[in-house]
Amino acid sequence: MTDENTTLQGEAVQSETVTAVETPESATDTEQQLVEEGDIAADYIEELLDIADLDGDLDIDVRAGRAYLSVSSDEEDALRTLSKPDTVSALQELTRLAVQSKTGRFSRLILDVGGSRDARADELSALVDAAVARIEAGAASASLPPMSSYERKLVHDLVGERGYTSESEGEGRDRHTVVRKA
Repeated sequence: MTDENTTLQGEAVQSETVTAVETPESATDTEQQLVEEGDIAADYIEELLDIADLDGDLDIDVRAGRAYLSVSSDEEDALRTLSKPDTVSALQELTRLAVQSKTGRFSRLILDVGGSRDARADELSALVDAAVARIEAGAASASLPPMSSYERKLVHDLVGERGYTSESEGEGRDRHTVVRKA
């Protein structure tokens, strides 16, 4: 009995290895999987908008190995409540769970509601500018507030563009970025 389990486990590992080696087809499959994630997410958000009696246009895109779903509206105030940062984060997590329940795979989908991602990128840029100013004024380092892994990645990119270094410190909800001279 033990030998059979070992063999079965070995076969599972072997088939995973074979799948990982098939690069040309796996790259296409990954793109198709991301498009599928976007479609499932769009259906989920569309249902939510219908329930809330809100009008919104949905755009699906694949960028940097992630599905992006953008919700926009011609009416200026239509998405105001849904585009608040905490609300977008919560909706993104719920949408990821909806995608995972349909596909069986973890989703790294990014949700943008009413331009919230661009607005947050502008806020992060201002935070990085303030951190750089503190360092130029003589501080050895400057810590930024805790943020999501996606936001920390954006910050690391911004810091690098400005010629400084950064690293993430802390655990869980307290994980934050520390900026230093290069």
